[in-house]
This record gives sequence, structure tokens and C-alpha cells, in this order.
Amino acid sequence: MRRVVKGAEPQAFTDWKAKGNDEWRPSYGVLQNPEKRTLHEALFIEQEWSCCYCGRLISLADSHVEHFRPQEAREDLAIEYMNLHASCIRETEPGAPLHCGHAKGGNFEESKAISPLDLECEQRFIYSASNGAIYPSNKADESASYMAGLLRLDIKFLRDRRAEALKHAFDDEFVSSATDDDFRKLAQAYRQPDTDGRLTSFGHVLSRYAEQLLEHVL
Repeated sequence: MRRVVKGAEPQAFTDWKAKGNDEWRPSYGVLQNPEKRTLHEALFIEQEWSCCYCGRLISLADSHVEHFRPQEAREDLAIEYMNLHASCIRETEPGAPLHCGHAKGGNFEESKAISPLDLECEQRFIYSASNGAIYPSNKADESASYMAGLLRLDIKFLRDRRAEALKHAFDDEFVSSATDDDFRKLAQAYRQPDTDGRLTSFGHVLSRYAEQLLEHVL
């Protein structure tokens, strides 16, 4: 999981919600363009082109507006900006691997949930460079295990892509010669967007792995 820092909701979305009256109540089910597109774009830019859960690069065309707390369980939060994110996969396709928001669907146990807004959510997971697997940093962390399973963050599709990114960034020659300061700089750099406002795909994973090298947790 990656951490998301929320900003202010787009004014057009705020104005649309403010139109509610005795005869009409704003809800996600009646949200249409251009307000819905404006909302999606704001979430996408806020997250620096990466999925709120797996952290791979996304576009507007292959992502969707995700309710962290599902609408089925928390209708009162369905149009609350703090509950809304951009998650990968726009439309599900037969046979395609489901993960992140579409895998979660309406399933949710509040007592076990880890939000992308949680300050330490990234530190609750570690990764294997050899196969891209994701694990709880603490084996006793039931919430980390629950979220990895709920979002299907350890499916082969994501493992393979994380492994490729990790092996490219942390090849054996570099790791054997790098200093702690090198790893600290990488941990910081991979959490920063480029000049176009985009994060590196799986950037939080790369940052976390640099931290693992510093902590000698592999």
C-alpha cells in the first residue's frame, strides 16, 4: 500500500454538492460529467499518476474513482472527498486479474482496515526483490495481512511487475557498492514526482526497499 496525502476537493465538486435542497439530494449515483470527470482528474493529479493501493502508474483512461469505505457500508461517505481516491483498472474484463479497488468491492472490515491516508501505512509492509512478494513488516500485524489479501496485492500480476522494478533499481552491483547515504537518498527520491508531476511506477515500493536495505530487512 502507498500513502496518499489529500488536498482540497475541486471547487466544481463542492459547488455541485451545495446544490442540494429539499427536492434533490446529491449522491454518488447521480454524479455526472463534468463534475465527475473533474473529481476524477483531481484525485488522479493529487496521487501523482499512481494507484492509491498498488502504486503503479495509471491514467485517467485506466483508473476509476474509488471509495475506500464502500458505498454499500457507508453511504454517508459516498461523496466525502477524504474517502475518495483514484484506483487502477477502469473496467473489469473477463479473465483479467482483479486487484486494488475492484478486488475490494464492497468487502470491508473497519476494525482491520489500513487507509492510504494513514501516516505509517507504507511502513507496515516489506517487499522481496527476488519475486516482488509483499509481506507485513510485522508478522503479527493482522491488519496488514488483511489489506494485502483484501486488495489482492500479492497476485502474480503485481508481484512480477514489482520484481522487475526492484531488480532494475537495485541490481546486485549497485547494492554491493552503495552506502547508507545512497539508500537514504533513494528512499526520498522515489517518493518525489518528476517535472510532469508523475511518480515512478511502484515508487513507494522502491522507497520502502531502500529503507529495508538501511534496516537490513530483506
